[in-house]
Amino acid sequence: MNMKAITLPELALIAGTRAALGAGVALLLGGRLDDGQRKAVGWTLFAIGALSTVPLAAEVLHRNGAAADDESGREEEQGRLAGETW
Repeated sequence: MNMKAITLPELALIAGTRAALGAGVALLLGGRLDDGQRKAVGWTLFAIGALSTVPLAAEVLHRNGAAADDESGREEEQGRLAGETW
């Protein structure tokens, strides 16, 4: 299993974008408002949620991938140094 570390503010941003996306879909499918209002608000929330999720996810995935590469590089370096010391 591949673990990813995220901070609490990042988790809050991700949750907020997912909530906006869900609220937008709910408004688009619901019938409480008149058609013009419902579609305007629904598409706006959907777009905000969808568009803001992409950079957040990319940042988390990229940062954790770079951290994993750094960690494996450190392990290799430590192994070489341990082999060189008597």
